[in-house]
Amino acid sequence: MSSKTQLRVGRLTKAHGLKGAIKIELYTDDPERRFVPGAVFTLQVPTSSPWHGKTLELSELKWYNTHPVAFFKDVPDRTTAESLLKAILWVDQDLTESPDEEDAWFDHQLVGLSVIRDGVKVGTISLVEHLPAQDLLHVATDAGEVLVPFVKAIVPSVDVKGGTLTVTPPPGLFEELPDDPEDPEDPDEPDEPAPSAP
Repeated sequence: MSSKTQLRVGRLTKAHGLKGAIKIELYTDDPERRFVPGAVFTLQVPTSSPWHGKTLELSELKWYNTHPVAFFKDVPDRTTAESLLKAILWVDQDLTESPDEEDAWFDHQLVGLSVIRDGVKVGTISLVEHLPAQDLLHVATDAGEVLVPFVKAIVPSVDVKGGTLTVTPPPGLFEELPDDPEDPEDPDEPDEPAPSAP
């Protein structure tokens, strides 16, 4: 079995200027490590693309108004840059390596973990989806797929070595809630109108 996997670290979104620069949507919390000069990325592009099966080598990553912009070797002009738009960048990752920061995991470490609620297994992580606001965990359960926001309040504990991820979901996330019963009568309200003063 291979000791490496691939991680998706970014997507090329828009040509920037005339010298081949391309804006990047980052899928990594560690761009300073992933996007260093000389870094090589595997490209995910349609089979019809002239870039299919090729790699890109980073020359430089710059920031313009908080937006990361990349310059790549062999991408000298805007026309070439535009042929790479929507390409997804992947890097090789050692399976035995863990992120440096606390409470951070690679997708391949989370997929396959058993999801535990109140000491009982309720499903298995099938996919980690990275959205702008937060990450979502796709959990395969007997009743179908459940999407769980990957936030501390709902996922307080991840035990990669133990193969489990503990959830404390709000009511209704993993089960259908019954319809609210009709509000009981307010005990403070009298059953009959109070008699008016004489």
